[in-house]
Amino acid sequence: MKMHGRIYATGKRKEAIAKVWLKAGSGNITVNGKPLDEFLGGREALKLRVRWPLMLTKQENAVDIDVKVFGGGFAAQADAVKHGISKALVEYAPEFRSILKPAGLLTRDARKVERKKYGKKKARKSPQFSKR
Repeated sequence: MKMHGRIYATGKRKEAIAKVWLKAGSGNITVNGKPLDEFLGGREALKLRVRWPLMLTKQENAVDIDVKVFGGGFAAQADAVKHGISKALVEYAPEFRSILKPAGLLTRDARKVERKKYGKKKARKSPQFSKR
């Protein structure tokens, strides 16, 4: 969705939701008002995960991205941001779809935490069985 010269997209993963605004620029990524490196700290794998759609489409230094993300943990938030950036890039330039779709970046990861069942210790773990 295009608003005020910027492209808006939403990315989701588990309980995390990322609102992504993308515009032409110099490659700045801001998450919750902080630069990406400051937001994710020393988690290099998560930083790479967030930058992956930009690296595939060679837009690392061509677009500025502003993200508001909430819910979930750091990994889920990073994946939500990745999903939102991928959707925004397709809106920005439709030819990127043929690059991002085969890489699986446009697919929403629908896995969620399974609920705990009664009579069980966790979702699937049973109490220890005693024969006698």
